[in-house]
Amino acid sequence: MEKGFRKDFLWGGATAANQCEGAYDEDGKGLSIQDVLPHGFGPYTERPTSDNLKLKGIDHYHRFREDIALFAEMGFKVYRFSIAWSRIFPTGEEETPNEAGLRFYDAVLDECEKYGIEPLATISHYETPLALAKKYNGWTSRKMIGLYLKYCKVLFERYKGRVRYWITFNEINSILRQPFMSGAIMTPKDQLSRSDLYQAMHYELAASALAVKLAHETDPENQVGCMVVGITVYPLTPNPDDILKVMEIDNDLYFFLDIQARGAYPYFAERRFAEQGIRIEITDEDREALKHTADFIAFSYYSSNCATCDPTLGEPSRSNMTPELRKNPYSQVSDWGWQIDPKGLRYTLNRLYARYQKPLFVAENGLGAHDVLVPDGNGSFTVEDDYRIAYMKAHIEQMKEAVKDGVDVLGYTAWGCIDLISCSTAEIDKRYGFIYVDLNSDGSGTLERYRKKSFDWYKKVIASNGEDL
Repeated sequence: MEKGFRKDFLWGGATAANQCEGAYDEDGKGLSIQDVLPHGFGPYTERPTSDNLKLKGIDHYHRFREDIALFAEMGFKVYRFSIAWSRIFPTGEEETPNEAGLRFYDAVLDECEKYGIEPLATISHYETPLALAKKYNGWTSRKMIGLYLKYCKVLFERYKGRVRYWITFNEINSILRQPFMSGAIMTPKDQLSRSDLYQAMHYELAASALAVKLAHETDPENQVGCMVVGITVYPLTPNPDDILKVMEIDNDLYFFLDIQARGAYPYFAERRFAEQGIRIEITDEDREALKHTADFIAFSYYSSNCATCDPTLGEPSRSNMTPELRKNPYSQVSDWGWQIDPKGLRYTLNRLYARYQKPLFVAENGLGAHDVLVPDGNGSFTVEDDYRIAYMKAHIEQMKEAVKDGVDVLGYTAWGCIDLISCSTAEIDKRYGFIYVDLNSDGSGTLERYRKKSFDWYKKVIASNGEDL
């Protein structure tokens, strides 16, 4: 029987405050860890530097009304954005929140309501206040749980009835690869012990569960999701050792999702802790807290990779996200070496739904590419981004196949629906948007917005609820 997307499917786009807002020191905002990361995943600096394009962003802080109007023109049903923690609590430890920061997000919600767009707010999107990183070494300290919950309480009470969908932490499992960006941990990655890393993970997971509890107590209508990087890895060969290597990589993902979606540590944690010498503090109160599970599972999906136990086999992945993995010989690659695998999205949706039986949300998906601005023939400019349309069409087709398989998919928010500063490289050359922003990686440009060819294409996709691709 023909089966399409649910009638209330949430089509839209996603941004992050640290990649679009700019205005890093306006209206009482404190410094976040992003303000000292001028090169994305590169080393952090002691203070903000002029070469950090994220300090300027795309000036969404002053242009959000224009940008949301463009989202509305595309027909967005949902807009996923993040709230900058250091706009609300500049150092993370103030007794009272920064009213100017709260008013800014009031205004963002006003615009969403004006156009009937459902807001989906990410509470922490790699934007921990820098002061907490310096004072507590980030999430290695239990103190962070209470500070995070104080922040959550302000958000849940201030925006009660205005925001119904929340995500606690963006890509929480990324702490395994990026402990400073994801966990605000100042200890250099090569000096960070496994015990300290897993302790930080535990504190984040406990905080996420307690945020779910607090959100439901504040407003039973709240729907709170957890979010992970949708790491999809295939064995490079049928060698059983390659199969087991992929199982271990999958367990890195399930470690986070089992706790957030099932409410307890996974069965394989005991052996992992014993063999790796990991010792962490987990109290009885923590175990009770973890029972407050997420209402839905959100994940990012861009590409897949292969893994092998034999380092002499296969081509290295060209991605800066997964350099130790291998290229799939059956996949094409993007300008940044990310492998293009639409069927991997269907596979990921099915395996997550089979394991957890919770609604799923594709919170990030898109193609980062070199875009060229050209005249549109009507006195303005556009981008002929047929490559982006092809990428997204193929992924939405496979998402629809997953729905036909019986997977419950709540929504789809295209990443960087307007061009943003890259998280991994802090440049703007890697563009994802349906909307082109006239900005260059050296900071020059007018910041004018232009509709790409994909803008009208996505508008038709939404209007047809995914039938017209």
